[in-house]
Amino acid sequence: MVFRKIFLCFWGVSTFAIPLKAQDSLQTINAEEVMQLVKKYHPVLRQTNIAIEDANAEWRIARGAFDPIINTYITKKTFDGNTYYNQFSPEIRIPTWYGIEVSSGLENLTGNRLDPTQTSGQTSYFGVTVPLAKNLILDKRRAFLQQAKIFKTMAVTEQRAMVNDLLMDAMEAYWKWVKAYQTYVIIKNNVAVNNNRLTLVKKAYFYGERPAIDTIEALTQLQSFQSQQNESWLEFQNTGLQLSAYLWKNNQEPYLLPESVIPQEGWENETNISKFTLQLMDLLNAAEKNHPALKLYQYKLDVLNIERKLKFQDLLPKIDFRYNQLGKGYNLLKTSTAGPLFENNFQYGLKFEMPIRWNTARGAYKQAKLKIENTALDQNQKLVEIQIKVKSYFNTLMNLKSQIALQSLAYENYKRLVKGEETRFFNGESSLFLINSRENKALESLEKLIALKTKYFQTIYALQWSAGLLQ
Repeated sequence: MVFRKIFLCFWGVSTFAIPLKAQDSLQTINAEEVMQLVKKYHPVLRQTNIAIEDANAEWRIARGAFDPIINTYITKKTFDGNTYYNQFSPEIRIPTWYGIEVSSGLENLTGNRLDPTQTSGQTSYFGVTVPLAKNLILDKRRAFLQQAKIFKTMAVTEQRAMVNDLLMDAMEAYWKWVKAYQTYVIIKNNVAVNNNRLTLVKKAYFYGERPAIDTIEALTQLQSFQSQQNESWLEFQNTGLQLSAYLWKNNQEPYLLPESVIPQEGWENETNISKFTLQLMDLLNAAEKNHPALKLYQYKLDVLNIERKLKFQDLLPKIDFRYNQLGKGYNLLKTSTAGPLFENNFQYGLKFEMPIRWNTARGAYKQAKLKIENTALDQNQKLVEIQIKVKSYFNTLMNLKSQIALQSLAYENYKRLVKGEETRFFNGESSLFLINSRENKALESLEKLIALKTKYFQTIYALQWSAGLLQ
């Protein structure tokens, strides 16, 4: 029979076993390359770099509180031919980390109407100012510097959190794009097979071996796949646009992914995930220790603890002691060795200050402690949320792994049913309608398998994201 030869040729073109080869003009991209492009050029990450630089600037500002200060006081008064006073007093003050302030200066004072407590002529001094209660352990300068140092680290951690979230969004868009393209490939293959089938059925009808209704059946099936091909191509274009939102050029211009770029061949053998941690306990431990969201809470607690310690200083009385060793002339060496302390050539002062009821200080200290308590509760809640996410994605991953194995077997069985129905059709025991029905089921099964596989890889990235490990 002529149809026997025609059908044997047709059967040689298997419906679902034909992979679409990329043309030489097509370019490919994989998940790792997408991640590298996002980390290198995405403007959001450039903004986080600005935030880091700003935190460094704040830290430098806080360090400025410990810069040595030079000041000079020059004043003169004459009236009615008399020089009341003529004063020149340069001084340097050096704040130290321990709250002690060191100072040294010179003084030249002349005139006819001087304050009797002042020393005329050239003098010099070397002295210290020491807080004996409040501000001894911590003061605002030291607190702000400690906090600024933490803010520097927080800016880097916030960048890590941003990278983690941004890469997750990019990977979600990437695997949707891969799914859309693979679906398009499958349907395009089916269009080619059904186009050949229609040609063969027409020839069989021409030779009088098949009824005319079979040509209509074959044409209807072809048109159905052509309609699905248009829809899948549209989906591929739209998911490509969504992926393009994460791809930028070196000159900070957005990059529109062209249609000639397709997922890399062999996408099912994703190599980038080989370095990922997929053990549940390892993921939970890594999340608890290094998740950027939890680290940020810890840094906030560190900042609040510094604020609490600073507020506690307001509960102490203010007792400041200042001592200057004095000397004649501008020789500071002689000034420092003029004699024992509190024996000769010295000046000291003691300032005491204390509120009666401490209402403001007690209220501020209570607020500082409440902020710490509230932030600690938020941190614990965040830890629970992260652990739940990690476990949830891990369970989803294990389920998908099982589903893929089952769906792969189901797809192989559907392919056997298609081939079996084709054999029956060849023996005159079936119809083209039944072949098309089997073929549609096999296509649905393959599309579901593709969806499960792409979701499996997407879930692997989501699992890393939930543990804060996408970098």
